[in-house]
Amino acid sequence: QVQLVESGGGLVQAGGSLRLSCVASGRTFGSYCMGWFRQVPGKEREFVAAIRWTGRTTTYGDSAKGRFTISSDNAKNTVYLQMNSVTPDDTALYYCAAGETRGLPRLYREYREYDYWGQGTQVTVSS
Repeated sequence: QVQLVESGGGLVQAGGSLRLSCVASGRTFGSYCMGWFRQVPGKEREFVAAIRWTGRTTTYGDSAKGRFTISSDNAKNTVYLQMNSVTPDDTALYYCAAGETRGLPRLYREYREYDYWGQGTQVTVSS
């Protein structure tokens, strides 16, 4: 059974930093694209960043470019999201997700392309 468990959320002041972690278990994730999304009540789930386990290529949403960095530690089956220079607009529930790429060099930006989701970790940025 696939499990994605996020951690690292919390309260941070504007301008500060936070690192989110997502531990994946239950299968081999070598052919998967791993993504981070965020959501606030009443809004659609927003793409933040994605990375491929193999090759570690990455892509970012507009809100994350230049401030957030996605990375992975394959030995630990863990994906990270380093968040710097956060603002109150970054306040949201952050989700980790895994999407099967079937061996193709895909990086998914749409939530519908992901097969598995974690339970989310709350990030709150105070002004």
